[in-house]
Amino acid sequence: MTTTVELAPFRFFDLQVVRTRRLGPSMVRITFAGEDLKDFAAGGRDQSLSLFLPQPGQQAPVVPVDAGDGSAIFAAWRALPDDVRAVMRSYTVREQRRDPDEVDIDFALHTATSAADAAGVGPACRWAQQAAPGHRVMVLGPAIADNTAVRFRPPEDTDWVLIWADETALPAAAAILEWLPAGTQARVWLEVPHAADRQDLKTAADARITWLVRDEGAPSALEAVSGAELPEGTPYAWIAGESGSVKALRRHLVRERELDRRRVTFVGYWRRGVSEDGLREEAATEESSDM
Repeated sequence: MTTTVELAPFRFFDLQVVRTRRLGPSMVRITFAGEDLKDFAAGGRDQSLSLFLPQPGQQAPVVPVDAGDGSAIFAAWRALPDDVRAVMRSYTVREQRRDPDEVDIDFALHTATSAADAAGVGPACRWAQQAAPGHRVMVLGPAIADNTAVRFRPPEDTDWVLIWADETALPAAAAILEWLPAGTQARVWLEVPHAADRQDLKTAADARITWLVRDEGAPSALEAVSGAELPEGTPYAWIAGESGSVKALRRHLVRERELDRRRVTFVGYWRRGVSEDGLREEAATEESSDM
């Protein structure tokens, strides 16, 4: 079924899995295809989208795409029973290709080592671990390349770029590195759980990449960046991952390194001990209290 509801510059895309590939102990790449992808237009870099996954036992995710405009659709989605409505999560477009039309999304996996850990493994992680060709999803993604879900936007006067990402933001950081123009000076810190999670990243930039492997006792984001000698000139920083680490690092860059806060893009992809649903509920509560 092809859906036509539009939330310009975003719309719904009905997709299915065509293949999966394990990138390391903590990451799997899932490739999606579908007739709708002819109208998909990723802006590259850290292009994000909303991914709707089916509940266990469902053949396709339940999303009320015909409920009206954007706010009405999400209100109708939230009104559905928890065990019926599709699981919604935010992900990055790792790569889009034409002929054939395909989109890659890299999923960070969390391995359960105990029953208690298993309870904390989210539904998107469980779905990704079991994904197979033919499995269906719904995506709310970009219909035009210049869209607000691309956040990496260095000003024209940027002399060099600073990047920090944990494994959840690694796909975005990798796509950003591929996008950076040749010769761009970049200092990059990428945090992953295991040595085998390191990837061979492609970039034309003059990038110095430091892998922070937690299994090897790597320093925290704050420790790694605060102890580094940074280039001269006007910087632009993009930091994404666990929100506690992101906040601490942003505070360091603005207060101690004296970066202009307007030149620091920061995104909390997740927060330790809180699910994405919980974060969304907190944001909705804060928005309501501000009205």
